[in-house]
Amino acid sequence: MDMKDRVCVITGGNAGIGRATAEALAKQGANLVLICRSKERGEAAQRELRESTKNQNVELVIADLASFADVRRAAAEILAKHPKIHVLINNAAVFLPKREVTADGFEKTFQTNYLSHFLLTHLLLDALKAAAPSRIVNVATLTRGLKIDFDDLQSEKGYSIFKAVGPTKLALILMAKKMAPMLEGVTINALHPGLIKTGLLDDSPGWMRFMFHLFSASPEKGARTPVYLASSDEVANVSGKLFNTCREVGTGGQANDPAVADKLYELSLKMTGLT
Repeated sequence: MDMKDRVCVITGGNAGIGRATAEALAKQGANLVLICRSKERGEAAQRELRESTKNQNVELVIADLASFADVRRAAAEILAKHPKIHVLINNAAVFLPKREVTADGFEKTFQTNYLSHFLLTHLLLDALKAAAPSRIVNVATLTRGLKIDFDDLQSEKGYSIFKAVGPTKLALILMAKKMAPMLEGVTINALHPGLIKTGLLDDSPGWMRFMFHLFSASPEKGARTPVYLASSDEVANVSGKLFNTCREVGTGGQANDPAVADKLYELSLKMTGLT
């Protein structure tokens, strides 16, 4: 697909997979809008992307996905300049060694990785529909062993990095499956980027950082599938699916349960204040 002048919004576009994805799409001529938490790191990424890709259409919006107020402000800022959005890539994530609670009252991993992307997607949905055919891409993971515990969504009964992160990635897959039949002219898919070298686990125990970096691949490799889903004609009419290495893969467990998807969707609407 020719990405020239197509508006692509990417969360966490200043580092890791998000940065590599942004660079690839900028090289294809896309107009980028990076949503970043840090003004300093965001401005550095914006400057470097403009220089490396020779594409000056790289915008920066500062927002902390741990804040619904920030998400709403960021969405309003984007919509004021872009009534049409062609691609939304929900990429940003945190891996926190200790449980934290946001000002909105939610466990920080759950809000940052999932709820805020759910909110952002719905706030930008009219602009995505106006630009149809358009695409939503959720950076998730494979579904094996993942489960959403509706009795402990906030990890109050015990916290660990993987216990907190896994359900948020499953939630992004369920979001794609639930929303796909609801949307006309807008596709929504999820993907597993693989084990990628990023700074997400910098605050984790040393042994975990060592194992993670020992077996992980480059951000550029991790970006291949999100770039594919954002730009390839091969998936122009594919929606509600999970991809790995640019290929559709099956899902299992709760990811195949419509009742779980329905329950999570309704809860998410309430938690984000959309209903």
